[in-house]
Amino acid sequence: HESKFIHDVVEEISMRLLNRTYLNVAKYPVGIESLVQEMDKLLDVGRNIVRMVGIWGTGGIGKTTLAKAVYNSISYKFEGSCFLANVRETTMRHGGVVQLQNVLLSEVIGGTELKVTNVDKGMNVIKQRLSHKRVLLILDDVNHLDQLNKLAGGSDWFGLGSRIIITTRDKHLLVAHQVNHIYKVTELDHHEASKLFTWNAFRDRRLDDNYVKLVMSVVQYAHGLPLALIVLGSLLCGRSIHQWQAALDNYRRVPNQEIQEILKVSYYALEDPVKEIFLDIACFYKGENKDYVMRILECCELNPKYGIEVLIEKALINIEGDHIGMHDLLEEMGKEIVRQESPTEPGNRSRLWFHEDIYHVLTENTGTSKIKGIVVKLPESYEICLNAQSFSQMKNLQVFINCNARFSGDIDYLPNELRFLDWPECPCQSLPSNFNPRKLVQLNMPRSGLLRLGEGFKSSQHLKSINFESCKFLTKIPNFSRIPNLEELNLKYCGSLVEVDPSVGFLDKLVHLRLNGCYNLRVFPRRMNLKSLRRMNLEGCTRLENFPEIEGNMKSLIWMDLSRTAIKQLPSSIGNLIGLEKLYIHGCENLTSLPCSIYRLQHLKMVSIYQCQKLVTFPNKVNPEPSCSAEALSLVLPTKSSNISRGKNGSLAFPKLWKFDVGRCNLSESNFLQTLDCGSTLEVLDLSGSDFVNLPLCIRKFVNLRMLNLRGCKRLGEIPQLPSGIERVDATDCISLEEFSNLSNILEGRDSHMIGWMNLTNCRRLCDNLAGVAKMKKIVLCPVVLSSLFLAQQSVVEVVFPGSEVPKWFSCCRDLKERRECEVSVEVPPNFKWSKTGLALCAAVEIKQHSFGNCGLIARVYMDEECSHEHVVYFDSKEMESAHLWLYYIPFHTMIAKTRSGSPPYKCQ
Repeated sequence: HESKFIHDVVEEISMRLLNRTYLNVAKYPVGIESLVQEMDKLLDVGRNIVRMVGIWGTGGIGKTTLAKAVYNSISYKFEGSCFLANVRETTMRHGGVVQLQNVLLSEVIGGTELKVTNVDKGMNVIKQRLSHKRVLLILDDVNHLDQLNKLAGGSDWFGLGSRIIITTRDKHLLVAHQVNHIYKVTELDHHEASKLFTWNAFRDRRLDDNYVKLVMSVVQYAHGLPLALIVLGSLLCGRSIHQWQAALDNYRRVPNQEIQEILKVSYYALEDPVKEIFLDIACFYKGENKDYVMRILECCELNPKYGIEVLIEKALINIEGDHIGMHDLLEEMGKEIVRQESPTEPGNRSRLWFHEDIYHVLTENTGTSKIKGIVVKLPESYEICLNAQSFSQMKNLQVFINCNARFSGDIDYLPNELRFLDWPECPCQSLPSNFNPRKLVQLNMPRSGLLRLGEGFKSSQHLKSINFESCKFLTKIPNFSRIPNLEELNLKYCGSLVEVDPSVGFLDKLVHLRLNGCYNLRVFPRRMNLKSLRRMNLEGCTRLENFPEIEGNMKSLIWMDLSRTAIKQLPSSIGNLIGLEKLYIHGCENLTSLPCSIYRLQHLKMVSIYQCQKLVTFPNKVNPEPSCSAEALSLVLPTKSSNISRGKNGSLAFPKLWKFDVGRCNLSESNFLQTLDCGSTLEVLDLSGSDFVNLPLCIRKFVNLRMLNLRGCKRLGEIPQLPSGIERVDATDCISLEEFSNLSNILEGRDSHMIGWMNLTNCRRLCDNLAGVAKMKKIVLCPVVLSSLFLAQQSVVEVVFPGSEVPKWFSCCRDLKERRECEVSVEVPPNFKWSKTGLALCAAVEIKQHSFGNCGLIARVYMDEECSHEHVVYFDSKEMESAHLWLYYIPFHTMIAKTRSGSPPYKCQ
C-alpha cells in the first residue's frame, strides 16, 4: 500500500509539472508582450468569477500565438489548465469531439483511468468534475458553435475563478455563445512587420544594404500579416537579390500557395451567397463606399446587409469609415479563386477586373455566359474598340462598370440579365432595340452619346435609378409609365433636352428629380402628383415658362429649386407642396407675382427669392391686416395667444421660417413683413435692393433676428428699432438713410448693446444726421462703450462708415499711401488688465477713381510673435463714393485663447 501511495503521489506531481510545461509560442514573437498585457486586462484573473474571453481575427494574424503566450503567462495561477489545439481540424475527424473531451479531462484532472466514450457523456462528466475547479481552458481555432457547446457549454461548467479563452475567425460565434469580452488581433505595424520578416529572412546575419528596398516591398506586400511575413521570410532566406525580385514578381501574379491555403479556410466556411459577395468585393469593390457596394449587391439579389455582416464577423473584411477594407492577401486569394475557374481563358471566368483580360474579351469576342461581372479600371486611359457582337455571348452578365476607359464603336446587343449598368461616356447613340432590361435596377450613363432610348427600355419593372447627366444629344424623355419603381431621375445639363413626357409627373416612387441646366427644356408635365418626391431641381431651365399644377398634397417634397427659369407665375396649387422646407427662386426675370396660397407652406424654413426684378410686391394673406403703425405694434409682437395674420383657415404664415431672402426684387412696400408668423424663428432677413421708403416697426417682432441686409435700398429713409439680438446690419449704399434708431440709442447712452457688424458705406446723410463723423468714432472706441462690450461678452465689433481721418488718440499710426503693408508693435506692461480690454484698429480708406473690382486689407495680430487673429475686409470700388473709416474691435481674451500658451502676452504686433 505504501508503494502504491508513493506511486500515486509521483504521478500527481508529474502531472502537475507537465501542466506547468511551457508551450512553444514562436521562434521570434515580435510585439507579443504588449498584446499579452492587453489580454491580462480583459481576463482580470484576480476576480473570482468565471469569464470567457474571445481572441478574434483573420487567418494567419497570430491568434494562436497570442493564446499560447497568455497560457504560458497565467497557467500557474489555476488548479488545472488545458490548451486544446486545432479544434476545427480535430472535430472534422470521426470521434474528434470525444477525443478533445478526453484530453481536457485528462490534462485538468490527471490520470488515465477516466475515459468517456460518447459526446453526451463527455459533456456531463466535464460539467460534474470541473464545476468546482479553478480552470484555465483554451480552445484554439473554433469554427462552429456546436464545438463550444460540447467542450465549454456554459459558465456553470467551471469553478469560480476559471478562465476560458476561445480563438476563432468568426466573431458571431463568440457573440452567440455569450462571450462578452472579445479581443481583436490586428496586423503588425510597419516597424514590427519589418523586424519579424528580417529575422526570418536573415536570421542572425546583418541586413545587407542591397536588400533594404526589397525588404520594404515584401513588408508592404504582406501588409502586417505575421503568417505571410514568416512564410515569405523563410522562403527567401539565403536567396540572391535576383531570386528575391523574381519571387516577388511571381507572388504578385500567383499568390504563395502555403499562405493561400490557410486563408482559404475562412472562405470555404461561407454560405454560397456570402462567397459570391466576398469574391465581388475582392475582385471589384475593395476600398469602395459601403452604401455604393450594397446598392450594387442588392441589385444582384445577394442580401448584402447579411453577407457583409458575416464577412466582418469572420474578419474577411472591415469597415474603415464609410469604405470597405480588405487585407491585400485576402484580396489576392479571392482573385486567385476566380482565376482558377479558367486559368488560361478569362472569358470563361465569372468576373473580369484585369484590364488586359477585359481588353482581350471585348475586342476578340471571347466572352461566355459564365461572366457575371466586369469592372473596367485601367492604369491609364486608353481606347477599347467595340464591335457589334462584343457582348453577344455574355448572356448572364449582371454588372458592367466602366471607371475610366474610352470606348469607340457601336454594339447590337446588351444582356437582358443586366442589373447594374454604369457606363459613362458610352459611345452608343441608342440602346440596342433588342435590349429588354427587365431586371435592370440602376442605369448610369452620364456624358454618353445617346440620342434616344430603345423601345425595350420603356418596360423596366425593376429600374430604380437613371442617370443621363450631361447627355448633350438627348432631346426627349419618352413615356415612363411602365417604369413604376423609378426612384431617381438625373437629367441635369442635358443641353438638347426639349421635352419630358407627362408620365414623369405621376411616378409614385420617384424621390429625386434633377433637371438643372437643361436650358432648352420647354415641354414639362402640366400636371404633377409625385407622392414620394423629396427633391426637385429645375435651376437653369431658362426656357421653361410654366410650372405644373400640383394635384393633391405632395407631402414628401422638402427641397425645390426653380432658379433661373422663365416661369412667369406659380399656380395657386403650389400650396399643395405642404411638406416643403426650402424654396429657391433666384434670377427668375419673368416672375411677376406669387400666389397667396404660398402661405399654406407651413414647414418652410428657407425662402430665397433673389434677383426677381419684376416681382415688385410680395403677397399679403387673404385678409391683410392694417399697416404696422406704432399703435399697432403691440398687436404684431409675438404672443402665445396672438392670432394676427391668420388666414381664413386659421393657418400661420411661415411659422418655421429662419431665412427669408427677397433681395434685389425691387419690392415697393414692406408691409408683408407683418403677415409673417415667424417671430421666434426668423434669423436672417435679406431685403437688399428693395424700393420701399420705410421699414415697418413690426420688424421688432422677429426677436431672434441676427442678420439684416438692406444693401442698395436707395430710397430707405429710416431703420426703426431692431430686435435686441441683432448681430449684423448691412446698409451699404442706403443713400437716403437718415435715421437708425439702434445707432442713435448707442451714441446717446440709451442702449449698451453694440451691433457686432455694421456696413454704412455711402450712408453720408445718416452720419451727418448723427452730428458728424467725430461722434461716429465714439461707437466702438470710447471707454464706456468698450466696457459695455466686454460686459455683454461681445466678441468682435466692426463698422464701416464715411470718414477720412483716423482719430488723433490712436497711439500708433502709419501712412500707407505709398506702401502695401506696415507693422505696428506695442510693448504691453505686465500688470495690464487683459481680461477687460481689447484691441481697437482703424483704417482710413479711399479708392482712386477709375479703379475696378475689390480692394481690401488684411489685419493680422501677433501675440508674442504667434499669430492669434486674422481678419480680411473688402471694399467695392463700384460702391464706395468717397473716403471711409474702418473700425474694428476684438477683445484680448478671445485672441489669448487661441495661442499655444493660453497666457497673456507682453508684446502685441
